Amino acid sequence: MTSEARTDQPLWRPSQERVAAARITRFQAVAAERHGAPPPTPGDPEASYAALHRWSVTDLEAFWRAVTEFFDVRFATPPSAVLADPRMPGARWFPGATLNYAEHALRGPADPAAAAGPALLAVGEDLTPRPVGWTELRLQVGALAATLRAQGVRPGDRVCGYLPNVPEAVVALLASAAVGAVWTSCAPDFGARSVLDRFQQVEPAVLITVDGYRFAGRAHPRAETVAELRAGLPSLRAVVHVPLLGGDPPADALTWAEATAEPTEPVFEQVPFDHPLWVLYSSGTTGLPKAIVQSQGGILLEHLKQLGLHLDLGPADRLFWYTSTGWMMWNFLASSLLTGTTAVLYDGAPAQPTADVQWRVAERTRATVFGTSAAYVTACAKKDVHPARDLDLAATRCVATTGSPLPPDGFRWLHEEAGADLWIASVSGGTDVCSCFAGGVPTLPVHVGELQAPCLGTDLAAWDATGTPLIDEVGELVVGTPMPSMPVGFWNDPDGSRYHDSYFDVYPGVWRHGDWITHTSHGGVIIHGRSDSTLNRQGVRMGSADIYEAVETLPEIRESLVIGVEQPDGGYWMPLFVALAEGAELDQELRDRIAATIRRRLSPRHLPDEILPIPGVPHTRTGKRLEVPVKRLFQGVELERAANLGAVDDPELLRFFARLAQRRATVSDDRYGE
Repeated sequence: MTSEARTDQPLWRPSQERVAAARITRFQAVAAERHGAPPPTPGDPEASYAALHRWSVTDLEAFWRAVTEFFDVRFATPPSAVLADPRMPGARWFPGATLNYAEHALRGPADPAAAAGPALLAVGEDLTPRPVGWTELRLQVGALAATLRAQGVRPGDRVCGYLPNVPEAVVALLASAAVGAVWTSCAPDFGARSVLDRFQQVEPAVLITVDGYRFAGRAHPRAETVAELRAGLPSLRAVVHVPLLGGDPPADALTWAEATAEPTEPVFEQVPFDHPLWVLYSSGTTGLPKAIVQSQGGILLEHLKQLGLHLDLGPADRLFWYTSTGWMMWNFLASSLLTGTTAVLYDGAPAQPTADVQWRVAERTRATVFGTSAAYVTACAKKDVHPARDLDLAATRCVATTGSPLPPDGFRWLHEEAGADLWIASVSGGTDVCSCFAGGVPTLPVHVGELQAPCLGTDLAAWDATGTPLIDEVGELVVGTPMPSMPVGFWNDPDGSRYHDSYFDVYPGVWRHGDWITHTSHGGVIIHGRSDSTLNRQGVRMGSADIYEAVETLPEIRESLVIGVEQPDGGYWMPLFVALAEGAELDQELRDRIAATIRRRLSPRHLPDEILPIPGVPHTRTGKRLEVPVKRLFQGVELERAANLGAVDDPELLRFFARLAQRRATVSDDRYGE
């Protein structure tokens, strides 16, 4: 692929027929008729969306009331208002209302033909789709929910899953929600310490776990890790064993077959709108991962909007997103059931045995929307993959990307190699809201290098340090009004101080997300990467603290520093800098032991791209490692702008990194640091 300057001419425009048929077009017409929204502008979808978006963030109550009616959200107890208190943090949505997320997810399509299709399509590395029907899914959820209740699980109790992306994980999530329990999950490639750092915070009552998983053609047993988890979670009252590798269960564990032995219609606990649905986790950059709590009602509404309007999904559609249960996109994928869409669950390596394997999954499952990472798109281009030429992708109308910004060449490659009529929906959001701030709009043109627009109900802007909105200039991503899926809080944060300090300490009352963006003059959004030190490899957010804890157990390592730098070509460079103990040498044997330690204690995703020696780690005067200033140096920021040297414990160490960054920018030898 070759780089070219960004142009104001769109790469792609939807046809008039596609615009007319889009659910967002129908939604705008209904909202205009019943709720005071601006009606669509005939022949001008850009003006229509701009007006609809403006209304959606200036009349929040009318907009979200329209969403509930359009998608037939069923309240067991009606709300007394839509938004009782709009202040952030602490906005109060739909007070008095009761409902159940799982009940909506299991309604299934109203159309008999769509209802006869699969709710889930499970695909392993053999690429053979295995369907789970809507009735089968409901009855399995009902059976597991009854088992959870029999084990004493009550509303508010926590159920945790150590599971790959398989149907059992979706069943477990929905059964937990049906009971009113709080779901939380980690992928089985996470080591015991990483999992315990998360699960111990919420003190789960039940653990649902596999005996191992398969990845890249190999079986990875997890019996020893599961034993460590059980020993480290004294709150457990029951364990459910999923024999993915055929292993025997522990003597005191329920088998999955036993837990789902009596298929039955699920009983749905009607819970308050803000009742916790699940706990997701931040990366743990500065310590333990933050346990982010999102609500049943908030996720229900946000995901109906995002999946039904922005991805234009409904009955007879199929959503395939490459993800794992340790990433918010898995929760998002499971929510596609809310719109009657079939969720495609791929449990396998992202690019093995061939680089085009994700495209092959999309082909085999007839996915209408295929979600992947920007890094995968870039890798396909480098590996000379030709999806449209070699595969039948007639069913796929949209490719969505997230995890990192899709570079301009990635847009062009998709347009040229995956289909000229393909809608490219680059999206960006966060675990923090389990949704997108900006992304796809089926009625808008696609501009190279840009997300199409801020999402409905998201008052997105780029601000400078003084809180002044910027157009066509880089600024901090902020959200000026509340979204229903914003956290109801963090676990074990009784006074809300950690929640406040995470998003509202820079601009009081306004959400600051930690991304650098440009809001373009024609309404698009360009993402430039993180403005903080969060590691984000292919959409999987990782904590530097986890890596430090693992690496610094080695006696040769005095201290370490890890950063993640978004590259202009869409790549992501994650180096690990190590300050060695006296007498130690960073030879290949030590590099191998560092990598093995990270792999064993954390996961293969945490492995750095390079391991480089440094004389020491720079800190603030209060002892915090200066990850963000070092990252900025490698992004080309001058030293004086990257950090206040007067606030650094050893300014000479930052000068060392500045010289290192300059050498990396001009020298191709990847051993420059030695």
